[in-house]
Amino acid sequence: MEENKRQKQVGKLIMEELSDIFQREGMNIVDGGMVSITKVMITPDLLDARVYLSFYQVKDAMALLHKIKERGWEWRKLLGQRVKNQLRRVPELNFFSDDTLDHIFKMEEIFKKINEERKIDKD
Repeated sequence: MEENKRQKQVGKLIMEELSDIFQREGMNIVDGGMVSITKVMITPDLLDARVYLSFYQVKDAMALLHKIKERGWEWRKLLGQRVKNQLRRVPELNFFSDDTLDHIFKMEEIFKKINEERKIDKD
């Protein structure tokens, strides 16, 4: 479903503020890996936000995602302090793993194999 202009604005605001909160709390670099917010989707009523996180070189991404979800109330509170003058209500935050990078790496490997097989077939 296509987001309207207000949903996009609120999503962008939440993404920027949560990224800054994660950076200040030290959640962007964990166990030698990086965590970044790739996308925020807002429901039409602006009461729920789906926050997609990307993990890079994190040893146990699912455990880290669980840890972030457990502290969800804390992230929402910190976000509320920052956006209290811009939003009437702070949306509920739901965190999800964004596995787009994993798919990209898999596709690149598949394309490499195809190209190698074509080179072998030409010879």
